[in-house]
Amino acid sequence: MKTVYTCFCTDVIHDGHLNILREAGKLGKVIVGCLSDAALIRYNKFPTVSQEERVKMYRSLPGVEQVVIQEKMHYDDVISLIHPDYVVHGDNWKNGPESAIRAHVQKLLEKYGGELIDIPYTYNEQVRKIDLQLREKLAMPEFRRKRLRQLISMTPVVKAMEAHSGLTGLIVEKTVVEHEGKLDQFDAMWISSLCDSTAKGKPDIELVDMTSRFRTIDDITEVTTKPIIFDGDTGGLTEHFVYTVRSLEKMGVSAVIIEDKKGLKKNSLFGTEVKQTQATIEEFSEKIAAGKKAQLTDDFMIIARIESLILEQGMEDALTRAKAFVKAGADGIMIHSRKKDPAEILEFCDKFRESDSTTPIVVVPSSFNVITEEELAQHGVNIVIYANQLTRSAFPAMKQTAEDILRYHRAKEVDDRLMSIKEIITLIDEI
Repeated sequence: MKTVYTCFCTDVIHDGHLNILREAGKLGKVIVGCLSDAALIRYNKFPTVSQEERVKMYRSLPGVEQVVIQEKMHYDDVISLIHPDYVVHGDNWKNGPESAIRAHVQKLLEKYGGELIDIPYTYNEQVRKIDLQLREKLAMPEFRRKRLRQLISMTPVVKAMEAHSGLTGLIVEKTVVEHEGKLDQFDAMWISSLCDSTAKGKPDIELVDMTSRFRTIDDITEVTTKPIIFDGDTGGLTEHFVYTVRSLEKMGVSAVIIEDKKGLKKNSLFGTEVKQTQATIEEFSEKIAAGKKAQLTDDFMIIARIESLILEQGMEDALTRAKAFVKAGADGIMIHSRKKDPAEILEFCDKFRESDSTTPIVVVPSSFNVITEEELAQHGVNIVIYANQLTRSAFPAMKQTAEDILRYHRAKEVDDRLMSIKEIITLIDEI
């Protein structure tokens, strides 16, 4: 009897999946692959049910003979193991980044005479409704809030990109690329104080109040599902910080990062060029402990950002602070540097990991941008934040467009390099 293989990565079965199983059953014995959690978060979306639950669900479907775990999104593991006569998939993978997976599968099958069957994708109101319900579930605060901790445990390094509006949130949410045969996407969003202030035309000195910054979170959470890391600057007064923690938790934010400075905020990139005052270990530890005491769930994370290297206080000061802040309750440590050489960041990570193998380390490679995520992960880094790249890429383009329209007194010269409004609005989902 012929062997037929299809891979599922869904949390809910609908008419489209059942149709694939019916068509597959006409060809032979059906084996269903359950795409692993680790592959799923790179390929498609975050699972709302566990891998074990998905396996159990797939086994219960009519016509399914066997369920296996598919660890590789490109099917290499299952095809080499099963050698199916047919691989069956919906035809929606013919276009976009997923087409690279389809092409790879076809090559694997051609090596031994296997055949790829594309089944017309099922579009109907029930399928649309289920897809919408899954997206809404992922966006709910209780699901979104815990996802950062889950990602840290599931992937070698969590990639976060800054977002400062609903539209930039959608860019982070929906950007998927195929590179060297692999699909990749961002895991989380960083709501930066700098970028939020800049988008509002205000200086980055904590001038934009929390009420306004919470509105930015609302704009982003309304249209996205990925976990959010919030830039809390210094956290403000301890008495105020506890309320910030409660508010962020309620909104479904996964983590807040606060820096161990006090007084009027100045951007860290100025380093010692401007007067910046670092809080004492005792002062900052008290703020962390108060925030942890105020939070109501185990999901939310308070991450301590250490400015010792920025303010040239030395490696030992940074390490002493890191240990003290973890003892005070910090769920992670962010170490920052404005040097172009990542050597001091790697030295900190290596030394911190000698005594602490579990507390997550966060880095923001804005200045030391030559190092890769993989290299950082090898030194114990868990989260990499791209803190301002969308803002920095947008402004030169907008400025050039404004100048050219003034120069030529028409828009023709700029239109060729602009994205069409039709392309932009396809990012926005209709209910």
